[in-house]
Amino acid sequence: MQPSIDTAASARRIELRTRGSRHGFIRRMVSPGDIGELIKPFIFLDHIAGETRPGMGFPYHPHSGIATVSYVLDADGTYEDTTGKSGILRAGGVEWMMSGSGVWHRGGVVDGSSPRVTGFQLWVAMPPTHEEAEAESHYIAPGEIPEVDGVRVLLGSYRGLRSPVPVPNPMTYLDVNLGPSQRWQHQPPETHDVAWVFVHQGTALVQGQATTDTLVVFERGHGPLDIVAQGGPARVLVGTAEHHPHPLVLGTSSVHTARAPLERSLRRIGELGMDLRRRGLV
Repeated sequence: MQPSIDTAASARRIELRTRGSRHGFIRRMVSPGDIGELIKPFIFLDHIAGETRPGMGFPYHPHSGIATVSYVLDADGTYEDTTGKSGILRAGGVEWMMSGSGVWHRGGVVDGSSPRVTGFQLWVAMPPTHEEAEAESHYIAPGEIPEVDGVRVLLGSYRGLRSPVPVPNPMTYLDVNLGPSQRWQHQPPETHDVAWVFVHQGTALVQGQATTDTLVVFERGHGPLDIVAQGGPARVLVGTAEHHPHPLVLGTSSVHTARAPLERSLRRIGELGMDLRRRGLV
């Protein structure tokens, strides 16, 4: 059983709410140039939802300076990256791609695995110790993701369970499944002064406010979170972390802490891209 938390006087206040902007079957919830500044190291979040079609996916594309976290609920996916890994990740698994000084990757939906695809792509800003490191990727099967009382631990730790993903930042990323009228109260670790939730299925009271299909950003602080499913089950993504204290220096698909590492990484991306072109892959 989850211990009860008195949230009446200490709950974090809500700073903003958004339903994002839709681009076809992708809805952009967070970008580095807007909400990402408030909740960094979480600097980007796409919500993917739509009917699947043959050959659906994303071609080879590059990143540097960040980690991308792909989480698909209901369709199997293919993956391939320039670290040399490739394969199939079953629905409910997690892809962690720490791009470091540069990486290219691609992925798609396995034809026939599901009539619909519902998933999320999160970007996490890396600290200076990792923004130019060697790229590394981890593909975590659904059965390897820790879960307790309907809460899946995608990154970080929760109630003594730890995700197998080797995150360098102090952070937690959870998928919380609530039954009808179920209450979930959570006190993040003391250093986690950044917090957000995304109610993407059903309706929930977030700090007492009815929320449907909406991302909620909390003010910086240390108070607990209080979420109650309303009128049926609800499903909520939750992110908490220690604030990323560095600037966000942006490239097209890269984010670094300063201009010099960005420029070095763009050169590395260019070299990798030339090799892919020689092999006829882009």
